[in-house]
Amino acid sequence: MDELIQLIEEWSQNKGLDKAESSKQFLKVAEEVGEVASALARGDEHMLRDGIGDVVVTLIILAQQNDMDLYECLQAAYDEIKGRKGKMIDGVFVKAADL
Repeated sequence: MDELIQLIEEWSQNKGLDKAESSKQFLKVAEEVGEVASALARGDEHMLRDGIGDVVVTLIILAQQNDMDLYECLQAAYDEIKGRKGKMIDGVFVKAADL
C-alpha cells in the first residue's frame, strides 16, 4: 500500500496536481463517488472496484494538496470512531449521538 500511495503522489506531482486548487480536486472526489453509486445501482462489480480505487486516488491527491497524507487522515478518522457507540438501523450504523 505504501508503494502504491507513493506512486500516486509521484504521478500527481508529475501532472502538477499536487499544487492545484484543492476545491477543484474535491469536485473530482465527488465525481468518482458518483461513479461508485452508479456501479452499485447497476450491480457492476468491475465498475465498483474501479470506482472505489478512483475515489481513493482522488482523496490521496486531495490530502497531498493540503500537506497531509492518507495515513494521518485515516488515523484521525479511526481515533474518532474507535469508541463510538450506536446501532444498526435498516442496514446503516447510526452513532448514539444521532439516536
